[in-house]
Amino acid sequence: MSSLRHAFKEWAVICRALAEGRQALILRKGGIAERGGAFGVEHTRFWLYPTYVHQQKDGITPPTVPLLEQTEADCPPPGLVRLSHFAEVAGIYHVHDIVGAWRLEGLHGWSQETVQARFEYRGPGLYVLPVRVYRARQVFELTETADYAGCRSWVELDRELPTEGATPVLSEEAFDDLLRTLERLLEPTALA
Repeated sequence: MSSLRHAFKEWAVICRALAEGRQALILRKGGIAERGGAFGVEHTRFWLYPTYVHQQKDGITPPTVPLLEQTEADCPPPGLVRLSHFAEVAGIYHVHDIVGAWRLEGLHGWSQETVQARFEYRGPGLYVLPVRVYRARQVFELTETADYAGCRSWVELDRELPTEGATPVLSEEAFDDLLRTLERLLEPTALA
């Protein structure tokens, strides 16, 4: 498929971490306005839609703070959305134990408190999505519409945006290493 019409809303600092290859995971519970009241993986390919509303310095790890400062400095003018990267989901995990979520520390930029809050929101559990992120050939600037607003994960864009010519942020080897690490951390093998 050479174009995408759907986007996934996430803190802008996390979108930047994904875009720079500092992480390749999305941890999600869902927003207040989710369809059916709960998060679902509605799309396995999507644009990363940076949001600035709920992100906060104490919601990320100390090494991620410089990214937050860069992200805030590069924030587009109000009413504009910049899309430059898209992602492909390479797996879906649903963590039912907070310890499983904490095992992922170091693989993402959220603070332990943010991970716990997302885990506990509306009942225990958290989706872990390893994503292969791609840099688009061009940056798209869209007018932010009322249809894009609200605390929800998924947005249908007013038009499809081309993806051909995109380049992966992480090498295939680095991404495969992440997938093996996730398998080890989230689905440990029983000892014989």
